[in-house]
Amino acid sequence: MPLTISVLADRPDLVEAMWAMPNPWPEFMRHDPIGGLFYGNLEARFSEFVLVGQDDVGEVVACAYSIPFVLGDNALPENGWDFVVRNGLLADLRGQEPDAISAVEIAVRPDRQGRGVSRPMLAALRDNAARRGFAELVAPVRPNGKADVHEPMSTYAFRVGEDGLPVDPWLRVHVRAGGRIVGVAPRSMVIPGTLEEWREWTGLPFDETGPVFVPRALAPVHCDVEHGVAVYVEPNVWVVHRTRS
Repeated sequence: MPLTISVLADRPDLVEAMWAMPNPWPEFMRHDPIGGLFYGNLEARFSEFVLVGQDDVGEVVACAYSIPFVLGDNALPENGWDFVVRNGLLADLRGQEPDAISAVEIAVRPDRQGRGVSRPMLAALRDNAARRGFAELVAPVRPNGKADVHEPMSTYAFRVGEDGLPVDPWLRVHVRAGGRIVGVAPRSMVIPGTLEEWREWTGLPFDETGPVFVPRALAPVHCDVEHGVAVYVEPNVWVVHRTRS
């Protein structure tokens, strides 16, 4: 599928269409409290790191988001997605010079999934990182093919098929694009909520204390009826891509 991919800073006229694009994520994933630190500052602070993909008639069919942050000599953190978003905003507010850049999200409009759109968006994200002077693009990847919430991410992330590539479809895209799986971020996102909020997000009763198995979650949601809250801790997989710099 042919795509025209633009940096949002160069095409501010696409902002409205970008926000209006149907999002493929499950509802509960939209409520990570850290997420607003990035998306709420996207246009003002991070538009140079956002890419928008249009089809041959100009419709927005994909978006790719990234954020520069400060890593220093530290290892990639266990609180992957939340860390890079929080750290990236703080670095910008403090005037610190970022030394790393992370992918935040690649979203493809649901009716265009399965048409090879994600691959050029990932390549463009890597190329944009190179243009900004970064030698690597890191990514706390959400392996969306993981269906067994009982299986630890530490084993699923490294499962491969007969071809030697990951069994997870999204990890396969990254590895085929030259990415290296380097480890797991076991608490990449933490999504807390009241039981009423979780019922609204999922349509499930959340009426018993213990693990709740939510469709499209990668791990159980921990429900505490006595205290009226539930918490989801999502594991992701760290992938590192070399850029062209």
